[in-house]
Amino acid sequence: MERTIMFCLLFFCCSTVLAAASHRALKYRQILRTIEKLELTVKDTDAELLHTPENPVEGCVDTALSCFKNGTLQLQPLNSQVNPTFTIAMKVFRKYTVRGPGKCESSCESYKKKTPKEFLKSFAKLIQKV
Repeated sequence: MERTIMFCLLFFCCSTVLAAASHRALKYRQILRTIEKLELTVKDTDAELLHTPENPVEGCVDTALSCFKNGTLQLQPLNSQVNPTFTIAMKVFRKYTVRGPGKCESSCESYKKKTPKEFLKSFAKLIQKV
């Protein structure tokens, strides 16, 4: 009887741990949803062009994510009506932390500048890859 109870408890604990998604994966899903909402509320015309990393090599992914994080903080809302949605999105990006830059030789300034909407689409693509 005791063995059965212990086995059931062990099985329950193991299945719970395996079923839980990693914190990092959950954070990336939250960022992806935030990007999708932000694409509708960001100012695209008369806006500053942003350095947009595309297809970074394996060692430069963290540097590219850092460039995207810094770039999102430069975005502007489309108008005052979408400002609350925009403000919430900015809070998500401010809280997001990127691991160390790794062994990447390229900087954010080495990437081509694009419009805010193209910037967000590239950011979403990179998040989906990671």
